[in-house]
Amino acid sequence: MNQTKYIFVTGGVTSSLGKGIIAASLAKLLQARGYRTTIQKFDPYLNVDPGTLNPYEHGECYVTDDGAETDLDLGHYERFLNVPTSQANNVTTGRIYLSVIEKERRGEFLGKTVQVVPHITNEIKERMQLLGNSGDYDIVITEIGGTVGDIESLPYIESVRQLVWDLGEHNAIVIHLTLVPYLAAAGELKTKPTQHSVKTLMESGIKADILVCRTEHEISDEIRNKLALFCNVKREAVIQSIDASTIYEVPNLMLEEGLDVVALKKLDLPKKAAPDLKNWNTFLRRLKFPKHTVNIGLIGKYVEMQDCYKSILEAFIHAGATNETKVNVISIHSEFIDAENIKEKLSGLDGILVAPGFGERGIEGKIEAIRYARENKVPFFGICLGMQMAIIEYSRNILGLADANSTEMNDKTSNPVVNLMEDQKNVTDKGGTMRLGAWKCDITPDSLAFKIYGKTSISERHRHRYEYNSQYVSQLQKAGLISSGVNPDTGLVEIVELADHPFFIGVQYHPEYKSTVANPHPIFVSFVAAAVKGKKK
Repeated sequence: MNQTKYIFVTGGVTSSLGKGIIAASLAKLLQARGYRTTIQKFDPYLNVDPGTLNPYEHGECYVTDDGAETDLDLGHYERFLNVPTSQANNVTTGRIYLSVIEKERRGEFLGKTVQVVPHITNEIKERMQLLGNSGDYDIVITEIGGTVGDIESLPYIESVRQLVWDLGEHNAIVIHLTLVPYLAAAGELKTKPTQHSVKTLMESGIKADILVCRTEHEISDEIRNKLALFCNVKREAVIQSIDASTIYEVPNLMLEEGLDVVALKKLDLPKKAAPDLKNWNTFLRRLKFPKHTVNIGLIGKYVEMQDCYKSILEAFIHAGATNETKVNVISIHSEFIDAENIKEKLSGLDGILVAPGFGERGIEGKIEAIRYARENKVPFFGICLGMQMAIIEYSRNILGLADANSTEMNDKTSNPVVNLMEDQKNVTDKGGTMRLGAWKCDITPDSLAFKIYGKTSISERHRHRYEYNSQYVSQLQKAGLISSGVNPDTGLVEIVELADHPFFIGVQYHPEYKSTVANPHPIFVSFVAAAVKGKKK
């Protein structure tokens, strides 16, 4: 291929229809046919990145190897394609405007009046083509966040219109994802919302090439014909996307509908070989027909919204399938755990994961949950703040340092076993200033961590400001809290564990970010295996 082809995915009628899953599923099919494919997300909000957003606002903040704080959809892209993403894969309106304003301040526009068209749209178009111009990809899929008709999305829609025109016929297509609702009172699916959505798109100068219709019920041939006629698309380009029991079924559903074939035809590309989904379907079979079941308690403070821990939940799906085990994740709010109700809240669990987070709210409940797991020999896994709480719990209850704490929660503590990182002490800006991205970790041989990873050197993704205070490492190690993973450059402890426990490990990094269908994360796999083993006893 001489020229990179582009596929743009827009959404209509309502948000949360699953543009990211459709984009990832199509990319998976194209990848399985032999095309080098990547996906990028353009978000219409003014934050420069999601790093400063409360998880309740936008779900979890995903982190890439190169330290970009991104939209959670990039997690779906990586989990489906098993290919790392980067800063270039996620762009927000805030980043676009910041770049244009900085150029204006430097005088790069030669005194011109800076406007949305052409300056903002040119910036968007340039970034839309960054990955394509790298020469690494045959096809770039671009997901446009928001819903067609939103004021915030208009510059992106205009940029897509221009880019489709710039690139020429067969080099760029638009897929429009829309909702076909079922009205129970009438007992029928209604196409009018989709017709209006397509009309709104056409008012912006864009004709949808493919229509993907989210639905709870099968779409009849009559409805397909109607949608094709009134939405001005080919009959074969009306694709049904019916509700699935798991997002991992969607690539197969799209294969049955011929989404990849229609897209390739419109891009004037050969179909090549049929998609090789053998390993994918092996994973699906194990997911659907488990031999075991375990209950894992997820102790966190954002548990009301599942997207806040999206990567953790998906990592459990991958690890569960590997172990042929159904993992029931039971979300438990740490703010409502105390010494009196701990047994009632956590009894019956086969494993306990203490989740990452920020701030003081709910931390005492996390500490109580860790104490319960340690004393009752329940498999335990702590991530980021979860590891820090394990250090505090051990310091208080084994070392006897009653006021042991993190300076994030109490900067007056006389035993700051968790402290602000040295290079963070003069930081004032909150966005993009944490320890971010992939960092190395050297693992001690003969440790639980070594048994899990099978090697002495790893690289994992981080997102934190506070660290295990090195002044307390030696005495805690002597008391039994083993430091089994250390960053070779900074000397910071990355992994702690206990020897006299069926499974007890805390990590400073976020392993959930690297778990994919093709490569389930080894800590999650080992944690689920330990939960299964403990249940059998």
